[in-house]
Amino acid sequence: MKANRQMGFTLIELMVVVAIVGILAAIAYPAYTQHVLKTHRRAAQACLLELAQWMERYYTNRMTYAGATLPNTTCRNDLATRYTFSFRGTPDANSYTIQAVRVTPGPQASDACGTLTVNHTGARSPTTAGCWD
Repeated sequence: MKANRQMGFTLIELMVVVAIVGILAAIAYPAYTQHVLKTHRRAAQACLLELAQWMERYYTNRMTYAGATLPNTTCRNDLATRYTFSFRGTPDANSYTIQAVRVTPGPQASDACGTLTVNHTGARSPTTAGCWD
């Protein structure tokens, strides 16, 4: 006669699995959040370049940057909870600088790259490694 043996997990086995899942989550979550920050930063950079192209088209039609306003593009609307796009200063006849300022407090506030800019020569800042490359 065989003894009735119950099948299942012991409490110790279950606690080991919970500990392993906790360790994996502790490693994966910070990497995930950094990936999300980087992805939205790249989207903001693409939006800045789109706005810079718009400014060049404006200059081609009027031979001046003065009087330009930034268009309300889809990318600006999509990133509105993370970045605010505007001119740094006022565009004059020969120059402009467009900036993407992190919304604080907000989901992008911990991004180390800070405010992103591009100007009429195509110069980008910040020049910190990893911010534009």
